[in-house]
Formats: sequence, structure tokens, C-alpha cells
Amino acid sequence: MPILLGDDDLQRLLPPERALSLVRAAVIDLDRGRLVAPPRVAADVGAGHLTFTCGAVPGSWVGYRSYRAPGDAGDEQVVVVTDDPSGRVRALYAGQHLGPLRTGALGALAIDALAPPGPVSLALVGAGRQAWAQLSAIHAARRIESLRVHSRTPAHRQSLADRASAELGVPALAGDTARAAVEGADVVVLATSSPVPVVEAAWLEAASVVSTLGPKQVHRHEFPPALTAGASLLVTDSLAQLAAYDPPAVVVASGELDRVRSLGSVVAGGGPARRGSGPAVFLSVGLAGTEAYLLEAITR
Repeated sequence: MPILLGDDDLQRLLPPERALSLVRAAVIDLDRGRLVAPPRVAADVGAGHLTFTCGAVPGSWVGYRSYRAPGDAGDEQVVVVTDDPSGRVRALYAGQHLGPLRTGALGALAIDALAPPGPVSLALVGAGRQAWAQLSAIHAARRIESLRVHSRTPAHRQSLADRASAELGVPALAGDTARAAVEGADVVVLATSSPVPVVEAAWLEAASVVSTLGPKQVHRHEFPPALTAGASLLVTDSLAQLAAYDPPAVVVASGELDRVRSLGSVVAGGGPARRGSGPAVFLSVGLAGTEAYLLEAITR
């Protein structure tokens, strides 16, 4: 009988510290060829698409996540892990928490690998579910000495700042503008769905790392192309997914894909040195198979 998990189980079995450790293992397994993680695929089902992200450790397990896109913030996702080679279903998860949890862990892993040692001053543009997941994961990886938050909705940015102070003990302020939030911050996280840039590259001169979660394709990107053009290092969690976007990703259209390095190579110590004085930029695209990787690990 498969193990069945929901969000309450996940809160107990997969705190941010453990998620961080497991995604570290996942990106290294990908870099070393142990984890197979092709780009996501989608099936047209009339009212949108049913999207699948798949992964496998051949000889051990095969898994996938499925979700509706576009969907609502409250939509649940399903993750299934099956045994390889028997095909027996080992574990199933349904809920809202696993996707943001692994995305947060991947972002925190990148920031921890790319930022100079020590505490960080953090800026968040965006105040939704993904922004909180990034914040709680970064808090598990580094001491956050200060936080500034901006979103278009004043109540949302104030709510996230208040929650950061109350639950994480992080000194936090809500910024009236994106510029007020990001200028002077060591680490900047963009977690929006905006199709147009929400910051300007000149505002990020003090940043050592900028992480972008939202749109990053030509004609639809939350960051200015000048940010990636001037980056000292470009890193992504999935080179295959970054190269597969249609329309293409900004860095593909600009001919910069060969500059992008895998997060696994950086975490394992094999990444190149920075080039120039710009920030390192993490292009978060959602490494396929990582939700199944986490589910398999906590139900093994």
C-alpha cells in the first residue's frame, strides 16, 4: 500500500533545514548524472494545461508532479513516486506546500553558495506564497540581519514583514517602492508574476546575489535584461529547462546560455570564478524531479 501524505505530514517531516539538505543532494546528483530531470511537459486539457515535471534515479525510483496551469494560488498538486524497476507506487502526496518548499530550498541553496560568508541583508520584491517560502528557507541557511519587502499591495507587504518579525525574529520593514526595498541590500529576491521588470539594474549595484523566480522569457520578464548581461556569474537549477522555454529565455535570446552554470556544479565547488563586478544572478526555473526526490527521501 502506498504511503499517502498531505501538507500536515509535510510540515512535520520536511522542515526547511532538511529540505535544504535534500535539494543540495538533488542538484549534485543531477550534476553527476545520477538524477534524470528533463524539462517539464504540458497537455492541453481545454481550460488550460495539465503540466508534469518528471524525474528519476534509474534503478531506484521514477516520479512526477502534476498541476494545472494556469491555476489559482490555492490549487493543490500531486506528486507520485514509483519503484524502479517494479513500477510499484511507493508514495503519493497531494497539497499546496511541497512545490513552494522545494523552490524556496533551491533559492536558499543558491544564495548560500553565491553570497559572501556571514549574515545578509535581504530584500524581497513580491509578498506571496513563493516569497515566504524563499524567506523561510534563506533563514534556515543564513542569519538575516535585516529584511525589506515590497509588493504592489501595501497590506501584503506589511503582512509579510510582520510575519517575518513574529515567526522568524527577523527585523523587517515594508518598502513603499521596489527601489526603496532593494537599494543597498546584499541579497535581492524577485518573486513576482510581473511580465515587465520590477527593478532597474542600477538599483542593484550593492547586491552580491540576485535571485529571480518569476517570468524570464523574451517579451515577458520580471528583471531587466541588463541585469543578466552585467552579471558576474549566471547560475540556474536546470540548464535543460532554461534552454527549453518557448518563447526563449532572455539569456538564450541574447546568446548568453553558454555563460550559465548549473547550481550543482557551483554547490559541489566546480563552478567558475565570477567575471566582472556585477552580482551573481540565480535563474530559478524549477528543477524537475525535485518534488519527487524529496517525497522519496522522506518516505524511503
